[in-house]
Amino acid sequence: MLVEQHDLASHTSSASTKLIHGGLRYLEQYEFRLVREALHERERLLHIAPHIIWPLRFVLPHNADMRPAWLLRLGLFLYDHIGGHRSLPGTETLKLNGSGLGAGLAPHLKRCFAYSDCWVEDSRLVALNAADAAARGARILTRTALTEARREGAVWHATLHDQRTGTNSTLTAATIVNAAGPWVSEVLGGRLGMASQRRTRLVKGSHIVVKRHYRGEHAYILQNPDRRVVFAIPYERRYTLIGTTDLPYDGDPTKVAITEDETRYLCESASRWFARPVEPADVVWSYAGVRALFDDGAKDASEVTRDYVLDLDAPPGGAKLLSVFGGKITTYRRLAEQVMEMLTVPGKAWTATEKLPGGDVPDGNFALFAHDLAAAHAFIPATLAYRLARAYGTRAHRILGTAKSMPALGEDFGGGLTEAEVDYLVHEEFAQTAEDILWRRSKLGLHVPPDTADKLSKYQGEM
Repeated sequence: MLVEQHDLASHTSSASTKLIHGGLRYLEQYEFRLVREALHERERLLHIAPHIIWPLRFVLPHNADMRPAWLLRLGLFLYDHIGGHRSLPGTETLKLNGSGLGAGLAPHLKRCFAYSDCWVEDSRLVALNAADAAARGARILTRTALTEARREGAVWHATLHDQRTGTNSTLTAATIVNAAGPWVSEVLGGRLGMASQRRTRLVKGSHIVVKRHYRGEHAYILQNPDRRVVFAIPYERRYTLIGTTDLPYDGDPTKVAITEDETRYLCESASRWFARPVEPADVVWSYAGVRALFDDGAKDASEVTRDYVLDLDAPPGGAKLLSVFGGKITTYRRLAEQVMEMLTVPGKAWTATEKLPGGDVPDGNFALFAHDLAAAHAFIPATLAYRLARAYGTRAHRILGTAKSMPALGEDFGGGLTEAEVDYLVHEEFAQTAEDILWRRSKLGLHVPPDTADKLSKYQGEM
């Protein structure tokens, strides 16, 4: 059973930079094990979810005022080779002029390094894992909070609170896995009554979204005088995503928001490299999240380890408790695998090769799959067919069914979001509100008319 106090991916997991990557900058912090594991996972995740994860080429412009070229070459050489087998293209040193990779950059920049990582639809990754678990017999309870649990011998007695109905229920369990992210310490000490020497460190990361700022489908990794890096990434066809910040945070994780200073910092960071400045007035949307990192004592928030620590409390003959401190989205699968190993759950590990829902694209060829889906449903606008292929992979067929026309898919709430798709998200992916659908199961909130949310809410209330 999964107990989630809000919606799936309501917080940290939908507020990432949306990358499946080894973490190039972590090499400077000598996090070689983490980078190696993350690069291994990048290959696995690209294989099991080719619809929501895809290769992305990163361009690192060189400026002599920042890290020296020899250091960048060394770091990228390690990045290419430390992870073992790779299916993505390796690093190249290129001239920016005339290559197309310098689109929009300041004219004084002459050369760059180009390397590969992957993009991920982060909140969809969470929903697909939950849907896969449900298909295998798990119960997924969203908007349900664990209010208290007490260990009595070999079992936990837990009290759950359904936040939609206001009702309480109780259950027993032999094991609790405390993977509550920013709330892991609160759950441990306040709701489970357990003490631990492990501590989390909350770090806020914020992002801005502006209208498309440069041509091309490549991303930029931009260095700053403070030695942090900021990404500029093509986003939702018409936009550019810029982020992230790294700031200590001690407030309520549910109320985190970008500040004017963070917006200014991200605009200035991008403007150092682009010919056309990025201004705060250009921001069309922003988001912020709290990373619950393992507190390793680092002074600077940007230097706190992104590695994870698993803390197992298993008294002889007693119920087990395993708490997860830290971690990053790229290594989520391996982290979960290690949790199962520590809990000595019987059975062979299988998640490294089993496709996530919709990921069973023939031969892993997403481009061909998207083409065939559009051809088989010619009545659908090309942009909608591609979006459905990207979001749902082979499960797009469950949404389209036997429909031969757009009206057969039901009401269009805006942006091509039809009743058929909404019904699927409610019944298969645990969506309960308009926000769940527009901002976590998708990013249609950036594209639909202002009245779409109200239409959705009314429709869902009538379901």
